[in-house]
Amino acid sequence: MPEFSDGADVTHEAKRDLRIDVLARRRSLTAPARAEAVARVQATLVSLVRRLAPTRITAYVPVSSEPGGADLPAVLRAALPPAAELLLPVLCDDLDLDWAAYTDVASLRAAGRGLREPAGPRLGRAAIGSADLVVLPALAVDGRGRRLGRGGGSYDRALARVPAATPTVALLHDGELVEAVPAEPHDRPVGAAVTPVDGLVTFPDVGRGSSAGRTRVR
Repeated sequence: MPEFSDGADVTHEAKRDLRIDVLARRRSLTAPARAEAVARVQATLVSLVRRLAPTRITAYVPVSSEPGGADLPAVLRAALPPAAELLLPVLCDDLDLDWAAYTDVASLRAAGRGLREPAGPRLGRAAIGSADLVVLPALAVDGRGRRLGRGGGSYDRALARVPAATPTVALLHDGELVEAVPAEPHDRPVGAAVTPVDGLVTFPDVGRGSSAGRTRVR
């Protein structure tokens, strides 16, 4: 007798297949292409930070072929007003995210899973909720702001603590803005994405079920 997968299994398989495809394309990028992508993404983020002049933002340290480059925290720190705070995630044992302040590259330490994390005092999992701008990783995003992550659910839990009005921006390579991202009820959308070619792309009506599409903001 044939076996049929339920909806959740189908969604998991679709997510897995999309992750495999995106990661393979990222690994195939040449060093010059990666360097150019890093420069373009960083320039767009710096422009956004200077325009918003936030007092607290959250970001992360990109690893391997992730967009943004390993020096992203230093670049963002330099773009912020002197009194502003830049918080980076600290991965908890349950895969949730705590937060600590980034001051300079010396404030980072090697952590599990190849990550680099701030070594300072932890500020609590709710600290992300007080940020004026949230910058986060993604493998793909669609026109409704639905985001594909690595599968651990860390940022879905973190985004649940972010007020709806707070700008949330995912960093992507070109080709990772897709028609549709497989989604489950616990998945949290983002309000915008940055790609090297498109710059800042916003998603109208995120969280209200709209399919209004996306708007490029250069």
